[in-house]
Amino acid sequence: MNEVINFQEKLTKFQEHWQPKVIAEMNDYQFKLVKIQGEFVWHDHPETDEVFMVLAGQMTIAFRDREVTLQAGEMFVVPKGVEHKPYAAAECHVLLIEPRGVVNTGTAGGEMTAVNDVWI
Repeated sequence: MNEVINFQEKLTKFQEHWQPKVIAEMNDYQFKLVKIQGEFVWHDHPETDEVFMVLAGQMTIAFRDREVTLQAGEMFVVPKGVEHKPYAAAECHVLLIEPRGVVNTGTAGGEMTAVNDVWI
């Protein structure tokens, strides 16, 4: 895949929230775009860190002992095994970087679990 990837163009290809879409891979890592709004579920990823890069809007990642708020142009790495719950009051566009096969709801599962490896 040797072509330029335009985030804005890719974001026009879907509307649903909390359903990450793969836009590229590097080694065993996937780059995923996701639109978020409202609250997600408490979850963790015991085997991997997870990177959130905010492209547009604002989001908060709740932890059991604090909250981290991210604006457009900022990123945060959630360490593996740390329980967290992302949320956004208004629609927020995020680039996720994580290993191939990571389930968005981690060990929590449930109705917000997205299908993996959906490419746009």
